[in-house]
Amino acid sequence: MSVILIFLDGIGLGDDDPAINPFAVMETPTLHSLSNGQRWLRNTPRLESERAIFLPTDTVLGIEARRPQSGSGQATILTGRNIPQEIGEHWGPKPNEPTRKILDYDNIFIRLKNAGRDAALVTPYPPGLHQAIARGKRLPSSIQYSVLAAGFPLYTEREYYEGNAVSPDWTGEGWTQNLGYPDAPTYTPYEAGTLLASLGKQHDFTMFSTWITDEIGHRGPFEAGVEFMQKTDAVLRGLLDHWSDDDGLVVITSDHGNMEVQGDRKHTKNLIPTIAIGGGRHTFAEGFRSLQDITPGILRVLGIDFNPIQQQETPS
Repeated sequence: MSVILIFLDGIGLGDDDPAINPFAVMETPTLHSLSNGQRWLRNTPRLESERAIFLPTDTVLGIEARRPQSGSGQATILTGRNIPQEIGEHWGPKPNEPTRKILDYDNIFIRLKNAGRDAALVTPYPPGLHQAIARGKRLPSSIQYSVLAAGFPLYTEREYYEGNAVSPDWTGEGWTQNLGYPDAPTYTPYEAGTLLASLGKQHDFTMFSTWITDEIGHRGPFEAGVEFMQKTDAVLRGLLDHWSDDDGLVVITSDHGNMEVQGDRKHTKNLIPTIAIGGGRHTFAEGFRSLQDITPGILRVLGIDFNPIQQQETPS
């Protein structure tokens, strides 16, 4: 059984307000089918549909003094540890030194590698980002840092051209229109979902990450949020048409709220949606409450024990 983790940065469960919340108006029949026909809103409870479990998810993690941030939130997702509690604060957007020290020896990519499993982050990044990271001019995100700490590669335009990666905008238009690759592959959203399903069957654990949702939350406009989520809906239709329960589990999640309150431009303390789809969903959802439960749930589905590593331990 394989697992696909789809990470949509900065989407939360907000008010049923069509003036500020794209989730109150977007037409997304596939996504709504995963929450038993209900919109993804503040009052949407834990729900089970024919193929999925919808799990409202805590991102505050007991630290009320600051709004949740990407650096510590993503690190919590990928470690199963309460990173804000361990470092004493929510921190972001990139991981600070205490967070990086934890990710150096404890994250899901390291755990999978140590268990002899294959894992891949199938989001490709342009040469400029790779060069900036290599020169120390740019810190990786917690997701990127975790991949590198485990010794797995960050994908490049080469993997994208080879059909082994999925563009963060789903269709690849960003590569052709903004990054100077006019001959780069482009896909319909449905085709992008089909590709993600294919890639997910090639690895024990496949992660896709996009920051576009968070960028829309910070900058708008409202219409862009609606458009991107409706595009994502078509992607999920393609993915689920080509993914059976026997193939494994698909998890959709985020790190904090943001896009659901257009005009604020700051993160929120709202619960975020986590959706477990397909085989192993009940195993994943056992005792689920917060971001801290994502990695333990994935490892249970993959048949790997989650043994917490104490912070003072160092790699051998």
